[in-house]
Amino acid sequence: MRGAVIHAPGDVRFEERDDPTIINPTDAIIRTVATCVCGSDLWAYRGIEPVTEPHPMGHEYVGVVEEVGREVTSVKPGEFVIGSFATSDNTCPNCRNGYQSSCVHREFMSTCQAEYVRIPQAQGTLVATPDRPADELVPSLLTLSDVMGTGWYAAVAAEVRPGSTVAVVGDGAVGLCGVIAAKELGAERIIAMSRHEPRQRLAREFGATDIVTERGDEGVARIKDLTDGIGADSVLECVGTAESMLQALRSTRPGGNVGFVGVPHDVEIPGEELFFSHVGLRGGPAPVRGYLPDLIDRVWGGRIDPGKVFDLTLPLEQVAKGYKAMDERRAIKTLLLP
Repeated sequence: MRGAVIHAPGDVRFEERDDPTIINPTDAIIRTVATCVCGSDLWAYRGIEPVTEPHPMGHEYVGVVEEVGREVTSVKPGEFVIGSFATSDNTCPNCRNGYQSSCVHREFMSTCQAEYVRIPQAQGTLVATPDRPADELVPSLLTLSDVMGTGWYAAVAAEVRPGSTVAVVGDGAVGLCGVIAAKELGAERIIAMSRHEPRQRLAREFGATDIVTERGDEGVARIKDLTDGIGADSVLECVGTAESMLQALRSTRPGGNVGFVGVPHDVEIPGEELFFSHVGLRGGPAPVRGYLPDLIDRVWGGRIDPGKVFDLTLPLEQVAKGYKAMDERRAIKTLLLP
């Protein structure tokens, strides 16, 4: 089969790779129907995360089951399935407590920009859709494997409540999906922080009531202006930089909460400032698996359409162009079709 391999920063190639096979009785093999490039893939592409040797890329996927190991009974060949970027048995204590992304058997998917993918812990990781979806539903279903589930977790972690005021730091796919999540959870006011007009339009379409273009201290001041000097009840941090984290913490009212889902890079939390702020902080890799049944229902019923975050569609063999477009901010998120 063929798939994406990163050789060095800025150097992603589509090349021959070994066909995946069943290794453990808990594995499944899927034929990829759609995959994509994630904003977090750009950390390696930009050289912020080191690339010491060539390795496959991709952690978001939907597909059709081709083969299952003998212990997999929850899905069967021919079914259309979605799974999380973090595998889980869905039975361990951490899974039962709602944190499947901390499963004791967790593996992070990293080979999904390919024609076929091996899914470890398939019994607990994969969820079948009610039927084979129409083509127009596939992009939205694909977002559930990461960005929509991650945006949902950001809102849950920030304790978004009906009638609350929410600020979203980050206008990438996760931040935009966080806007959807905040609206679905009943937020009355949703402030999207964005400098990019196409992303601002999409944020408003998803439910944002206000747009803030300022960043850093100016962005914090603007949030305070919009909230009578108090700050937002909940803030979703969807970037992962030192600046975005401080902006999120300082935009939150005393007693409010920050949900942080941007993979942290050079982020240091000022302990004394956090102590006196009375701001709650919760984040980490999103337990996407726990949200899949509910989010599938919302997409299947037409209630949400997060697939609109894909503004560039390419054949999988042109994956390198997808990385380049996102790196240059010419695309929010690239959909790849085998």
